[in-house]
Amino acid sequence: MTYLRPNFRHPELPKNALGYTRQYYEGRLSTLCAGCGHDSISGAIIQACFEMAIEPHRLAKLSGIGCSSKTPTYFLANSHGFNSVHGRMPSVATGANLANRDLIYLGVSGDGDTASIGMGQFVHAVRRNLNITYIVMNNGCYGLTKGQDSATADKGSINKTGVANQFQTIDLAGLAMELGATFVGRSFSGDKEQLIPMIKAALVHEGFAFIDVLSPCVTFNNNTGSTKSYDYVRDHIEATAAVDYVPVKTEITAQYAEGTNKMIRMHDGSLVELHKLAPGWDPLDRGLAYSRLNESRAKGEILTGIIYMEPQSRDLHYMLDTDTRPLNTLNEADLCPGQEALEVINSENR
Repeated sequence: MTYLRPNFRHPELPKNALGYTRQYYEGRLSTLCAGCGHDSISGAIIQACFEMAIEPHRLAKLSGIGCSSKTPTYFLANSHGFNSVHGRMPSVATGANLANRDLIYLGVSGDGDTASIGMGQFVHAVRRNLNITYIVMNNGCYGLTKGQDSATADKGSINKTGVANQFQTIDLAGLAMELGATFVGRSFSGDKEQLIPMIKAALVHEGFAFIDVLSPCVTFNNNTGSTKSYDYVRDHIEATAAVDYVPVKTEITAQYAEGTNKMIRMHDGSLVELHKLAPGWDPLDRGLAYSRLNESRAKGEILTGIIYMEPQSRDLHYMLDTDTRPLNTLNEADLCPGQEALEVINSENR
């Protein structure tokens, strides 16, 4: 058995603005279980980066430990990658981001990697508004260790052994909202029409962009009684809006159904269009968005879409007033400005 993709592709595959086909954004063949939702998320990441014509060498993908953290092997083989230890991806991402702000950072994690051992790391990455797209592939169980309930398993949800979870769930989207995340979305691995434009919007967002993707585990958590199964998720989805991402200088030609539309301009000039909005919901109002999230939880609904976003947020570099250049480009004169400058700094702190 090989894990390498065949090189042959149709000679007339479409190319993006850089002249690359979708193949250039792929990785090795997946070794995950057949039908795993994580593979669909990997496909959505590939498609989003291909359509946005992201130069692969400008993107750094980071992960921790778990089925989800294996997936960076399966996409963007021509990008930078760092597979960290369990739960420690946010701190590695923070260090990399502070060292080189010119890269686009994409963090991939799981519900165990983020909501359990990595919770402390996740919390501080959010509150610092680290400039990263942070995707959690959420299946409510530990797939690598035979399907035990994770911290995101809903109370009362029944696992494959027939045992109901007794503990309250950790809602990562709600937690991200409370911690001040400037972009919060939720989607379903089986809904690429929603997920792909959401990933695009997250990648151009300046600050912490969190996407919680429900991704059923076909081996350990796709049974009757599980609230993370394919059937349950499909039956309980409640979308806030349909999402469309419009790049800079691209004409909007799609036709939308009647309803309220909201155009949101991002830092780089691109637009996010939200249409068919849920009644009484405004993605730019944190209080209303959080209220809507709690309301859907009480009803047993799974709220999907861009739940909240702050278009003009300022990231960690802005708050710390860091140098605009990557650290490896600074020379001795930049790092050691001399005795006079040191005297000024000391006098200011006396």
